[in-house]
Parts: sequence; C-alpha cells; structure tokens
Amino acid sequence: MGSIKLEAVEKWFEEVQVIKGVDLEIADGEFVIFVGPSGCGKSTLLRMIGGLEEISRGGLFIDGRDVTSDPPAKRGLTMVFQSYALYPHMSVGDNMGFSLKTAGAPKAEIEAKVAEAARILKLEPYLDRRPKALSGGQRQRVAIGRSIVRDPTAFLFDEPLSNLDAALRVEMRYEIAKLHQSLARTMIYVTHDQVEAMTLADRIVVLDFGKIAQVGSPRDLYETPANLFVAQFIGSPKMNVMPCATEGGRYSLPRGRGGDFSGDHAGVKLGIRPEHIHLGGPGTGQCDGTVDVLEYLGADTFVIIDGGPLGQITVRADSDIEVKPGETVGLTFAGAHLHFFDAEDRTVRAR
Repeated sequence: MGSIKLEAVEKWFEEVQVIKGVDLEIADGEFVIFVGPSGCGKSTLLRMIGGLEEISRGGLFIDGRDVTSDPPAKRGLTMVFQSYALYPHMSVGDNMGFSLKTAGAPKAEIEAKVAEAARILKLEPYLDRRPKALSGGQRQRVAIGRSIVRDPTAFLFDEPLSNLDAALRVEMRYEIAKLHQSLARTMIYVTHDQVEAMTLADRIVVLDFGKIAQVGSPRDLYETPANLFVAQFIGSPKMNVMPCATEGGRYSLPRGRGGDFSGDHAGVKLGIRPEHIHLGGPGTGQCDGTVDVLEYLGADTFVIIDGGPLGQITVRADSDIEVKPGETVGLTFAGAHLHFFDAEDRTVRAR
C-alpha cells in the first residue's frame, strides 16, 4: 500500500509562508506530478512528504498512519534527486546495494535485490563498472535502482532528469513510465518540464505561490483549466489570451468581429490554443492579423501573428503552410475550443 494524504499542510520559514494549506490525497499506485513556476513550493512540498523539511502545521498520513512527526527513515519512502550522488569508488552493484548493506541485510538478499533492480532497469551489463564509466542516463538509472532495492512504499522524484540532455530526457521519460507500470508503486514527481508532466502523470498538481491552483489528469488540465494561470501554464506553446467583451449571447474583440457566447457569467478575456486557430484570407473568421515570424518545426509550423490590440497570437499550422512575414491573414477560432475568463481570472463555464 502507498496512499498518501496531506491535510491543511503549511510550511513557514520564520515569517514567510511558502506552503499555504495544501489538501491532497494520492491513491496507492498513482503517479502524481507537481508542476509550477520557480518558487511555487513544489520541491518544498515534496521534501515535506519525504521528511526532509518539517511540516509547520497540518498533517501527513501514509496508508492512514499519521507520520507528520516521523523521521524520513520511518516513512517507508525513498527519494531520487536531481544529483545522482553516487559513490565514485564503488561499482554500480555496490552503489545500488549500499543502503541495504549499511542496514545489515544478508549478502544473499542484497545480491538478489540488486540483480532484480538491474534487470528492471537494464543495468546487468554495468554492475561491475564505476559511475565514471557510465553515461548520464545510466547514472540516473543507477540512482533509481538504489531506491528500488529498498522496496519503498512510494518513490519521490525531485527533478531527476534536469541534468540530462534532450535526447536522454526522452529516453529516461520512457524508462520511468515503464518502471511505474512494472512496479505499480506510488510515485510523486517534481518537474518544471510540462512535457514530462503531461506524458508521465496520472494526475498533475499545479502549484501557484504555495497553493494548489488545480488538480486533475493531463487532459482535464489542458481542456478544462480552472483559471487563467493553469490555462497558460499547461500547454506549449501556451494558450493565446486576448481581451474581449461579452453581452447578450455574443462576444466581441477589439477591432475584431467575435461570435457566440454561452457562459454562466460575463467574460473579459478569451483564450484559445494555437492548434484551434485556422488561417484564411483577410476579413474571414474572428479577426485579422499580420504574419510576424514563422517557426518551422518539421511536422508543424508555428505562425506568430501580430494581432494589434489583441496582442501576439500563435497559430500551430501544417508544415507546408504558404504564408509570408508581413502578409495580412484572417484568423478563424474553433468555437468548441474557446475559453473565457472573468475579471478574477476564473474560468467562465458554459451554461
């Protein structure tokens, strides 16, 4: 079992409150990822769960047991850090089994658990090597293997891939996803990379200045954000947001045209993702704009539009789109994918 529950958890550093009453339940075997901008408290919250930071107020429960005041060793958790922190003079096998050795486990048990972890992580050919003879991705796998042999209740990952290059990050994302499938253990993962969050998580926790802005599946957060902060934080390129006015079942745009509106209260901002805008001739769709920059990415081209009073608008188009900088185009918004936000930046729900 590996269920984790936080009740009104707070963290204070003298007079500064960095975690502001977090309530969260994580089910046994769930993969939950904390994301948010720098300084939002995601690593602090993870360290509080692991016991590396004291909980100032509130409670932490693991499998229903109150562990708020327990030291890290009594929580049954294990952490994988951004730094591999491997012993350079030890072999891969000795690094992975070191925690069991210091705990006095029998040699046969250590060898069996190290062998099983090496099998899971495809490290069998490297057990006799020293860390300096490994690539960055292999070293990170050794660090994860060191956690696996401890047979923890849950794994805590603190930005484990941030030291790797782009290709290795993709490889390790796959390895971690397969690891979660094979072990079926609770995993809590901190990252600033929303691609990692969207591809790995069962649920994402978006933090904003020590508070939870929204919790949900990657699809929930992408398609039905609770507020403007989540709408623009999740998704790359981020959601386009522009001023609007709503009245009598219609919305209108400054120096634009507009369309149907069916919200439960007035909206002052309209949001739409780049893939939900179609480019056409001037005078078509909801507004016009001037092509500013083209960003060719192979499968897609991002067309950056100067929308005048609407601001900069990014459109995700086919790679073979034929537009040029300086050209005036019409932008048609997919009506089913419009998002409206009120003066408090809360999502306006459809009636």
